[in-house]
Amino acid sequence: MHEISDDPPVKSLDRIPYVDEEGIVRAVIESPQGSRHKLKYEPTERAFRVSTTFPAGMSMPFDFGFFPRTKAADGDPLDVLVLMDGPAPAGTIVNVRLLGVIEAEQSEDGQKPFRNDRLIALAEGSTERGELRSLADLDKGLVGQIEAFFETYNRLKGRTFKPLRQRGPRVARKLLDGAAI
Repeated sequence: MHEISDDPPVKSLDRIPYVDEEGIVRAVIESPQGSRHKLKYEPTERAFRVSTTFPAGMSMPFDFGFFPRTKAADGDPLDVLVLMDGPAPAGTIVNVRLLGVIEAEQSEDGQKPFRNDRLIALAEGSTERGELRSLADLDKGLVGQIEAFFETYNRLKGRTFKPLRQRGPRVARKLLDGAAI
């Protein structure tokens, strides 16, 4: 026999607002830092599935996720790489401060390139990087490594990923608000 509950149904992670009532931006983590698996949230199942397994020696450099209730040029929610003091489990909602965006083009099998920007954010309350306010505050070598990760990841999937330029938090916020659905 099944119990009937008066509790409201749990809201799907892709349906929560990307900005809370106090104006704080939040992201949903899909793939934790250090994981060899790229996870993807499946709204219809309200669960995560493994979409890619990286080769030995390759892992997520930071937590990777999405901004709920957004839609990027590729049709998926807007992606975000979240710098945190340690990995967070898939499905964690994290309050973040936007640092900027790596504007990029992606293409597959000779098709016309499309924009697939990567927003970069810092988890609120970070004790290791709390002073960061912009991508310009990050070590250039680290930003280059992040770009190289996305280039390699896409190459493994048979796609090209071409970073175009790096922009600051105001441009990132404009992209985020422009992707709202």
